[in-house]
Amino acid sequence: MNKPSLSPKDKQFAYKIYLILGALFISSLVASNLIFQKFFYWDFFGMYTFEISVGILPYPITFLITDIISEIFGKRKANQIVTAGIFASFFSLLIVSAATVVPATSWSPINDEIFKNVFGATAIAVFASMIAYLFAQYIDIQIFHFWKRITKGKHLWLRNNFSTFSSQLIDTATVLLLLCFGGIISWDKFGLLLLNGFLFKVLVAALDTPLLYLAVYTLRKKFNLKQGEEIDMDI
Repeated sequence: MNKPSLSPKDKQFAYKIYLILGALFISSLVASNLIFQKFFYWDFFGMYTFEISVGILPYPITFLITDIISEIFGKRKANQIVTAGIFASFFSLLIVSAATVVPATSWSPINDEIFKNVFGATAIAVFASMIAYLFAQYIDIQIFHFWKRITKGKHLWLRNNFSTFSSQLIDTATVLLLLCFGGIISWDKFGLLLLNGFLFKVLVAALDTPLLYLAVYTLRKKFNLKQGEEIDMDI
């Protein structure tokens, strides 16, 4: 893949963009692991009622960001962000675990029991999320670049949606299986949550395609990138 030479100023700016995207990716991932125990319903214009975890809300953002990074900065940089997200998630687990162990004061607005009810399943959630996350994100990046090679950098909508649809099905099924085996979710909810979770992610992936085009167009224009070109971030 072509990697045009950038001026030191443009390369520094590109690195800042990469860091911002990485920060948004990691914060979305960690937040999804912390808030997953609340479930909500969403009536989609009377056609279908979704019943899903609020943890799913920030999760599609992570796939949008990895697609932007894959398109502009390349496969290697996208994989680095995914790896950083793994470390961030496990580190957040250590923080939550430590906060759960220390005893609450008598005047604490949130006592030990409430805290454990909210965050007690975080360990299982993070483990399940990370296994699913590893499969889904790396598969998403692989499929994205497979279609990028096949289409010679054209048809961004095709690789964005094909990669996301496949990876989201794997992600949804894997995390639900692990949560059911862990006793967090009952097995009778598996089919409904799998259908709801996958359909919601597919819908969001389709809706975020214009955002992907806007981000890619803006960055290509800023750095004078031709179709299929990627920024060389290697030092």
